[in-house]
Amino acid sequence: MRVLALLMLFVLGTWTSSRSQVSYERLVQSASEPQNWLTYSGRYSGWRYSTLDQITTKNVSRLALQWAFQSAELGEFETTPLAVDGVLYGTSPNDRAFAIDAHSGRALWRYQRVLPPKIQACCGMVNRGFALLGNRLFMATLDAHVIALDTKTGNIVWDVTAADYHQAYTFTVAPLVVKNAVIVGTSGGEYGVRGFVDAYDATTGARLWRFDTVPGPGQPGHETWTGDSWKAGGAPAWLTGSYDPELNLIYWPTGNPSPSNYGADRGGDNLYSNSMLALDADTGKLKWYYQFTPHDLYDYDATQIPVLIDANWEGKPRKLLVQANRNGFLYVLDRTDGKFLSASTLGKVTWAKGIAPDGRPIVNPEAIPGVAPTRVCPGAIGLTNWFSPSYDPETRLLYVATTNECDVFTGSPQQYRAGHDFLGSIYMPDPVERPSGSLKAIDPLTGKQQWEFPYFSNPNGGALSTAGGLVFAGDSDGNFIALDAQTGRDLWHVQLGAGIYSTGITYQLDGRQYVVIPVGSTLFAFAAQ
Repeated sequence: MRVLALLMLFVLGTWTSSRSQVSYERLVQSASEPQNWLTYSGRYSGWRYSTLDQITTKNVSRLALQWAFQSAELGEFETTPLAVDGVLYGTSPNDRAFAIDAHSGRALWRYQRVLPPKIQACCGMVNRGFALLGNRLFMATLDAHVIALDTKTGNIVWDVTAADYHQAYTFTVAPLVVKNAVIVGTSGGEYGVRGFVDAYDATTGARLWRFDTVPGPGQPGHETWTGDSWKAGGAPAWLTGSYDPELNLIYWPTGNPSPSNYGADRGGDNLYSNSMLALDADTGKLKWYYQFTPHDLYDYDATQIPVLIDANWEGKPRKLLVQANRNGFLYVLDRTDGKFLSASTLGKVTWAKGIAPDGRPIVNPEAIPGVAPTRVCPGAIGLTNWFSPSYDPETRLLYVATTNECDVFTGSPQQYRAGHDFLGSIYMPDPVERPSGSLKAIDPLTGKQQWEFPYFSNPNGGALSTAGGLVFAGDSDGNFIALDAQTGRDLWHVQLGAGIYSTGITYQLDGRQYVVIPVGSTLFAFAAQ
């Protein structure tokens, strides 16, 4: 009996190991296995959409809690867990990580990064999740390392240093795996780092290429920075990009120049801050770029998720890239060459009077910050921010969390000191109008709004849409909500006791669809009763 039991365990272990090997081909075809969630956005196109349809508009009211997993770490729980063949892999603040049984929520293993003291993390000691290839998980850490963990044990396979955390370089991004490369981008734009996007060999950890988001002497775009301002130019790349396997292009968004809100000492457009970069996946070479906010004065990071859509444009099929940008505009670009096609406002915008036919903003001179306080819309947190949008190919709508906050800015020179904040301004919310938010359903090709669901506070959570005709979203007041994707009607909601700083995922196991959301320090799983 003992031998038979051991043999059964061996066979089961071998099958599980074989099935859990996630190849690049599986990542490319991830839409064909909706029972899993294999990448940060669910698929390379950045849609955050699932074809699972067991939970529908008719039965979503019967959603009930199935299990809750305690991460054992306080802070903003921003991870997007990966669901792979019955196992969930996720991260939590302070670079903790875990694998749990997707059926029961039982912990399989835990990992804790031993972090050095005095890490300069702008916006919380957060981590947004893993990437996966083969039997390895890839994590970018707060002390500016990239590591690989074994999926079965959580043990470290390799660990490489990407940058010096003493200089305020950090990683908060969920990596993106393309072929055998692990793509990451740095955080730290509030501290005057010089940004980059890196690719590492998934097998060995060797760095394959680096693209400097602030070009140095001899690099194209260096002339867009006056003097030595490029050395502390910012342009971090702290949110996960998207990928087109057919074009072999990675679309990676970049953040604000440094100092974020004072530009007199960094004259020029300040490339490649606040831009969309199209990088060759094999070499990291720049194919094209588009800059949303040249010479930014308002901290308008363009790090929002790029959404890749194939659709007719002016009567002809076209490969499009859509981005709901922090600066208040919804952009449509041709993703083959970066050509600007259109821009429309997501809400109130005063910093620019519009976008010219060549794609450059028509800046409002009355909104340029100076010594005197200047009210600007949107504020520094943007009309939207890093939280994920979702695109539903059935409704053909883009679901975007937005805020109406405007800020009062002042600007002044600031001396750069390595490892210290480098903002060049003071800004505060408009004291007259209370900030609030909403989830908006928008036609991505026209910018026309179909519906709006109001939030009491500024949102910090994104959207997930499904073939069940639903949009799942979360607000900063702790409400996890299911909306009708066509109308925006509230069909179900639950109060989870803490602000939501992430976006839900969905997977199917043993014929049952689950929806999972990180909230507070807990991962909650729901299914229909």
